[in-house]
Amino acid sequence: MCSLERKAEVYAEAGLQKARGARVAKMKVKMLSRNPDNYVRETKLDIQRVPRNYDPTLHPFEVPREYVRALNATKLERVFAKPFLASLDGHRDGVNCLAKHPKSLTTVLSGACDGEVKIWNLTKRKCIRTIQAHEGFVRGMCTRFCGTSFFTVGDDKTVKQWKMDGPGYGEEEEPLHTILGKTVYTGIDHHWKDAAFATCGQQVDIWDEERTNPVCSMNWGFDSISSVKFNPIETFLLASCASDRNIVLYDMRQATPLKKVILDMRTNTICWNPMEAFNFTAANEDYNLYTFDMRALDTPVMVHKDHVSAVLDVDYSPTGKEFVSASFDKSIRIFPVDKSRSREVYHTKRMQHVICVKWTSDSKYIMCGSDEMNIRLWKANASEKLGVLTSREKAANDYNQKLKEKFQYHPHVKRIARHRHLPKSIYSQIQEQRIMKEARRRKEMNRRKHSKPGSVPFVSERKKHIVAVVK
Repeated sequence: MCSLERKAEVYAEAGLQKARGARVAKMKVKMLSRNPDNYVRETKLDIQRVPRNYDPTLHPFEVPREYVRALNATKLERVFAKPFLASLDGHRDGVNCLAKHPKSLTTVLSGACDGEVKIWNLTKRKCIRTIQAHEGFVRGMCTRFCGTSFFTVGDDKTVKQWKMDGPGYGEEEEPLHTILGKTVYTGIDHHWKDAAFATCGQQVDIWDEERTNPVCSMNWGFDSISSVKFNPIETFLLASCASDRNIVLYDMRQATPLKKVILDMRTNTICWNPMEAFNFTAANEDYNLYTFDMRALDTPVMVHKDHVSAVLDVDYSPTGKEFVSASFDKSIRIFPVDKSRSREVYHTKRMQHVICVKWTSDSKYIMCGSDEMNIRLWKANASEKLGVLTSREKAANDYNQKLKEKFQYHPHVKRIARHRHLPKSIYSQIQEQRIMKEARRRKEMNRRKHSKPGSVPFVSERKKHIVAVVK
């Protein structure tokens, strides 16, 4: 009896274990879930959607394939780099200054060395109005912030305000206001919000539009001031550069200069960054451009090198990430704000010394005025396709751009992207300056080697060109 009970217990236990094993070994079934949005076309004109598995183990040749695409995209970018768009001719003397319309992308103003001012329509690429504004050079011009009028200064010691719209039928071309000064004015800039403007010459004068005498006059030193610019963000601040190598900062509220920085050589003009209130870039006679933070003028934020002659003008793009410079070496260059070398250089056989340059308000085009009486229109991005792009073109452009960024430091991609054809004069001057720089470096190294330790200090490139900061 006991043996039968024992066998029953063993069978019962074995059956229990078998049941447990059956529960553990239950089959897992994966259900297929199909969403029609992932594979059904919206219309018959759409291309077929292809499902993709992005698992890198399934795509062992993905990186080599992307590298070839990046290389081809970089080559095609250089093939399609055709930046020159148009030449606006009509002036009878060299173009000395340019001004943008604050409200209209198609309107541009230019002043020449014979006192003539022209207003251009960029869409039609024609001159729509000509004014004989001054006797002698038009030294500077600026537009009012509302776009209804503009101001010019010239060698005839006058400041004139003109209507942006032409005179009516039977009316003569006359300025709205004329201010006769005591000295020659060399530059002018309008306040970004108020009815006030600043002129420079022997001193910096702040004017109210309704008065014929300056509200206040500020000077620091005795040399002539070549340029004055209002800060577009902190609008009560303005800066000027003088022929005694100074860059001076002013505050309209105090009516006194704040501080100045003295450089090795003269600064021709400055331009404020439209997105960063404290930063401005100075175009210097020593072939360089210097980006300063006005809170720490003793050291430039960046020294921009590439020109081989004096830099005459500079202007920022509306994004504040790039600026364009015009030089006496017959070329214009585009610099990223945080890079010391230019990303692009534009030149033509006929273009002579470039006096002035502007970046349009839509950040797509660049204008420059030069000695041989022409205004040239360039693309800011040399290989950009103009006109309306389809969605597939935009997607292809974005994809190629990302590929170029991913492989930008690869030797072949970098070499093709950086290569530029230069005029023989610029190319030979670059080689010559390279030899001179190496000679100076070698001389300083030898002097340090044969001098008492510490007597010849190491000076960084950024501090080398700053003489002093005076407050």
